[in-house]
Amino acid sequence: MADGEVEIAPFSPSHAHAGTRRGTGFGAGLMREFLREAGGCAVIDGGLATELEAHGADLKDPLWSAKYLCTSPDLIKKVHLDYLEAGANILITASYQATIQGFESRGFSREESEALLRRSVELACEARGIFQGRRLRGSDRCSKDGISSKQHPVLIAASIGSYGAYLADGSEYSGNYGLEVTLETLKDFHRRRLQVLSEAGADIIAFETIPSKIEAQAYIELLQECNIKIPVWFSFTSNDGINIVSGDSLMDCASIADSCDNVVAIGFNCTSPRYIHSLILSIRKLTEKLILIYPNSGESYDPDKKEWVASNGVSGEDFVSYVSKWHEAGASLIGGCCRTTPNTIRAIAKALRKDFYPSKPDEELHNDIERNILKDSFLIDSA
Repeated sequence: MADGEVEIAPFSPSHAHAGTRRGTGFGAGLMREFLREAGGCAVIDGGLATELEAHGADLKDPLWSAKYLCTSPDLIKKVHLDYLEAGANILITASYQATIQGFESRGFSREESEALLRRSVELACEARGIFQGRRLRGSDRCSKDGISSKQHPVLIAASIGSYGAYLADGSEYSGNYGLEVTLETLKDFHRRRLQVLSEAGADIIAFETIPSKIEAQAYIELLQECNIKIPVWFSFTSNDGINIVSGDSLMDCASIADSCDNVVAIGFNCTSPRYIHSLILSIRKLTEKLILIYPNSGESYDPDKKEWVASNGVSGEDFVSYVSKWHEAGASLIGGCCRTTPNTIRAIAKALRKDFYPSKPDEELHNDIERNILKDSFLIDSA
């Protein structure tokens, strides 16, 4: 165990009351307890790759951030800790572009590739242990941001990126993989990675940047065929605020996710902030599950240059100005994706606390948490 790290029991889906009604489903108890301890709304971390680059990482590589699972795992752990210190309640692992096929193409064996997937979860868990250890040692006082140790539960979300992320050709932002890529192709590609990550110690699986209906369907079928026992979230991406990026209907895609008991939350990531509010309102009509959103900065990605280019990006202040509106619209898991930083997450955390507890002293704020949990967990309990 690393210096400063303590053994922290993670939230366990086995302790959750797994309801079967629509809107509850597998892992509902996990999320109900998690949101209760978080104060009714939880903060997802921000851009991992963005922060790695800020620390000098060169990510112009087919493995992207997953490259640093091999070359500098301590840097990944440092970025995880930076986001926790900024106020994040959910750490997303560095496995978005980590695939067995991708590692094998770089000369790793099947066993080594699977070990690197597990390492992505271990790094996040180690960061959580260090962070919670620090907070326990200072548990009689609030942090500099006014958050007591009892108000800062942490979940580990094991990231699974799309097939297009593995291709590293920008098709994750279109879902256009060609006619030769079928449902079975996608299932064969994702199957073993899903099995490894679901057994690696994460609290939840995060299917991220889902670009198409067919890939969503592949995930649903794999969850059933592999008998996955932990909860998952489905996060799509949109470039028009109406459909997902492939042009597939938001209604169709959300309905696929809503049909699965493993799925505890549905939403969007790597989508411009200007589309998020309308997407929340649309998805509220389609599901009773929790809604999550973690948009990018509003910039666009150039797959040829492999870099983000200015378009309608927003400043940190402007990004955070949307947070209260998104929360009021129905999102209860809120964070940032590409080009967002710990400063963005710190501001989101402050904005959400202000939503719940305006002008409250710390002790009164903590007491109010117990009375305020129904606002965002109501849908879980009363579907």
